[in-house]
Amino acid sequence: MKQDPLIARFLDSLWAERGLSDNSLQGYRHDLQHLHKSLLSRGKTLESASREDLLAILAREVQQGKSPRSVSRYLSAYRQFYRWLVRESIISSDPVALIESPKTGRGLPKALTEAQVEALLAAPDTTTALGNRDRAMLELMYATGLRVSELVALELSNLNLNQGVIRVIGKGQKERLVPIGDEAHECLKSYLSSARPGLLKGVQTDSVFVTSRKSGMTRQAFWYMVKRYAAQCGVSEKLSPHMLRHSFATHLLNHGADLRVVQLLLGHSDLSTTQIYTHIAREGLTRMHETHHPRG
Repeated sequence: MKQDPLIARFLDSLWAERGLSDNSLQGYRHDLQHLHKSLLSRGKTLESASREDLLAILAREVQQGKSPRSVSRYLSAYRQFYRWLVRESIISSDPVALIESPKTGRGLPKALTEAQVEALLAAPDTTTALGNRDRAMLELMYATGLRVSELVALELSNLNLNQGVIRVIGKGQKERLVPIGDEAHECLKSYLSSARPGLLKGVQTDSVFVTSRKSGMTRQAFWYMVKRYAAQCGVSEKLSPHMLRHSFATHLLNHGADLRVVQLLLGHSDLSTTQIYTHIAREGLTRMHETHHPRG
C-alpha cells in the first residue's frame, strides 16, 4: 500500500524535531499505515476520522486478540499524529484527545543468571573468525549494556581502546561514553586485529562488526546468532533481543552499583525507566536470602 503523504510529512517532522531512530520511525510508519487502511475500509480518511472511528478500530484490534500493550502502542502513535495534524492546522480538533489508554501494567524485563551469561559468552568457537567476532559482540553487549541497534551501528570512530571506552549514539541522537571493561576490551582487540580483516579481505567499511559477506552486521543476524548460542549452551529461557542488556543492568545492581550510574550507562533519559531493574534485583536478593539465611 502506498504511503499517505500526510504520514510521510509527519515522519519527516518527527525525525527533524526528535531525531528518532530508523526503527522508531518504522514503527510509527507501520502503525499509521495500518490506521490508514482501516479508515479506508470505513470510507474515511486520516483527516476525516472521528473519535468513534478510532474507538471502533481499536476495539476491533482487541477483539482480534491484540494485547493491551499493542493497543496502547497503536494509540500512542495515533495521539502523536493527530496532535501534529492540529498543530499544522490540517484539522481543527483532535479525535484522540478524549480516548484513554488501556491499562497495560509494566512487565519486568527478563534477565539471565550470571552462570547462564558465562555459558553464553563461552559458547562461540574463537578459533574461527566468525566465532571470534561473535564472542566480541556478546562480551561487549554484556559489558556495556548497549541496545542491539547501538551495538550493530558501532563504527571504528566510536572506539577508543586506549582509554577503554566507546562513544554510543543512542535514542534521539544522544551521545554517551561507556567503559568497555577488561574482558570485552581484550576480545574486541583480538577481533579487530585478526578476525575482522580476515572477514573483510581488503574491503573498506566503517562498521565495527561485519559479516562474511563483507557488510555490516544487522540486528536480525545478531539475534539469530544469540539464539543459536543459547540453544548450544542449554539456556532454555525465552530470550528477548535485549536479554544481555537487561542482564547487564540487573547484575550491576545486584553487586551494589548506584542506580543513577546504571541510568547513565544504559542511556535512559528518565530514572524511572531504570528503576524497573531494581525490582528484578530485589527479587534475586530475596531468593538468595531465602536459600542461604538460616531463618530464610
